[in-house]
Amino acid sequence: MSTTITQAPVMIVAGAFAALFIFAVASEAVSGAPFILAHKKVSLTKLSSGTERVSVTIDVYNQGSGTAYDVTLTDDSWDQGVFYFVTGNTSKSWEKFNAGSAVSHSFELESGKKMTYYGSPSRITYRVASKSKLQEAYSTPILPLEILSEKVGEAKLGLVSFFLLEMCLFSSSIWSPRSDS
Repeated sequence: MSTTITQAPVMIVAGAFAALFIFAVASEAVSGAPFILAHKKVSLTKLSSGTERVSVTIDVYNQGSGTAYDVTLTDDSWDQGVFYFVTGNTSKSWEKFNAGSAVSHSFELESGKKMTYYGSPSRITYRVASKSKLQEAYSTPILPLEILSEKVGEAKLGLVSFFLLEMCLFSSSIWSPRSDS
């Protein structure tokens, strides 16, 4: 009982900080300023050439009520010793990004190295009309990429099909009538 009472002030302070943070974010979005959100998505496709294609899409949204200017998206976390570019590039710029609008940027890479790759979020810089300082936003991070590895689903499917085959062979040897002639 005493631990609950001593933790109560900590919970109240933590709740107050959370409410203050939410209020600050909401007031920034309502105050006529841009509020940039970005979502980074990655998909892997194995190719017959023994490489894996990495398709990257970054969706950028201006959820604020103001326009962002000189918007630049940069995603330079892709190691050139591991990946090579197939289409597109890792950066994109827009002169103006109006409130409520959304844009998408995509590029493709390939890799022939078997590894787990840990990428980092994309970086978005922009200017606000009322401020001279460059503002920053970051995309959502991506999960670690298992490049050229056997996927868990593929391994399970192979295991299940192996056991089904074994069960069929075993059951056919038990249940088949014997011909003792």
